[in-house]
Amino acid sequence: MYNPSSPHADEFIDHAEILASLEEASRECNNRERVLAILEKAALLKGISHREAAILMDCNDPELEQRIYALAGEIKRKFYGNRIVLFAPLYLSNYCINGCVYCPYHAKNRTIPRRKLSQEEIDAEVRALIRMGHKRLAIEAGEDPRRNPLEYILDSIKTIYSVREGGNSIRRVNVNIAATDVESYRRLKAAGIGTYILFQETYNREQYELLHPTGPKSDYCWHTEAMDRAQEGGCDDVGIGVLFGLSGYRYELTGILMHAEHLEARFGVGPHTISIPRICPADDISPEDFPDALPDEIFRKLVAVLRIAVPYTGMIVSTRESAKMRAALLDCGISQISGGSRTSVGGYTTVERHNETAQFDVSDTRTLDEVVRWLLETGHIPSFCTACYREGRTGDRFMSLCKSGKISLCCTPNAIMTLKEYLVDYASPETRAVGEKLIAESLKDIPEGRVRDLTIQRLGLIAEGQHDFRF
Repeated sequence: MYNPSSPHADEFIDHAEILASLEEASRECNNRERVLAILEKAALLKGISHREAAILMDCNDPELEQRIYALAGEIKRKFYGNRIVLFAPLYLSNYCINGCVYCPYHAKNRTIPRRKLSQEEIDAEVRALIRMGHKRLAIEAGEDPRRNPLEYILDSIKTIYSVREGGNSIRRVNVNIAATDVESYRRLKAAGIGTYILFQETYNREQYELLHPTGPKSDYCWHTEAMDRAQEGGCDDVGIGVLFGLSGYRYELTGILMHAEHLEARFGVGPHTISIPRICPADDISPEDFPDALPDEIFRKLVAVLRIAVPYTGMIVSTRESAKMRAALLDCGISQISGGSRTSVGGYTTVERHNETAQFDVSDTRTLDEVVRWLLETGHIPSFCTACYREGRTGDRFMSLCKSGKISLCCTPNAIMTLKEYLVDYASPETRAVGEKLIAESLKDIPEGRVRDLTIQRLGLIAEGQHDFRF
């Protein structure tokens, strides 16, 4: 039944195919010749299948596991260099009519205060985020058609893009809202969104229906086929993800890769990003209630295997994870992280009320400046770049550049220039000193020629206070 080109969820996420994949993985995981052949294929930097990824995930030979981690790191450096993209979530409303048992926003929760930001409050939140140094946001809202209709989301996007603070603005708004119809996706695209993001939560249909007993989200197929409708509506950058710990990680790994294969087969472009949150504490939610919650080492290996399987796809880890865990994940696959995050409605302007409406507890509580300095001190370039989105390099246009290896000609200079912007406008003296040193070192990695000359010229203009060269 497995048919990656089918628009029907039960065919591109085929339960029988997942079970067969996991059975094969159990049988072949320590077949040294098979694992080495998969790694040899992966080294060609074109990805591997969900079945091959399942075998790598189950492999427990220490030497082969080290090869898996080494290859994941090599692939990460090949496509992303030492760049790490930074963003922040912006929670607009926690009103929700769904019954998701793992989320404190579920409709039956009577302990969490409900709140929805006005456009004036959104303006204030955005100003606070810009003053931190952010250029890229991911907006979040509970599913409530009456309180959070599409018109509210569209008005909020317009407000966000309109804000100017100290000569700076938000340049890219990604949207993480409930599954909707094709016409609504067209309207979101017309509003100028970056990536449309929706987490599957779990690909195990039986478990999905248990975890989503009520509300529109309880419709497994409507939710799972959302990315197809988004693509049909013109949203050609889509971000998928699962909440690891809701079901068995082996099943989820196979499912999310089958979803990626489906998008590639049907639309010619896979997911722009994959997010990998884990279940964590929040209001009336405890990870102890979820027996499939992941230990750190399994989680780290998942990231490595995903990076090998989908080398062109951005991978995101949020402040759900501790600073220590996020550091461990950077070298084996992660390319985007949030920083200075608040996971509550109005959390950037009403800090004292943050925990009252938080969707989940933040583990990495460092400020954005502290995160930036940490990245710099570990040899990474913190990037606030949004150039591909602003220049129309989305969907298959972005992926064609990425697969050709030419994307770094855009990404590295733009990352350096947006870092310079941050250092000039927002950084502490300590962070500025470390950042200027890394910029000088990173310029050496750009080949001599027009791109390097232009980068140096623009760095000088940024230092003089000029901004926004379409990056």
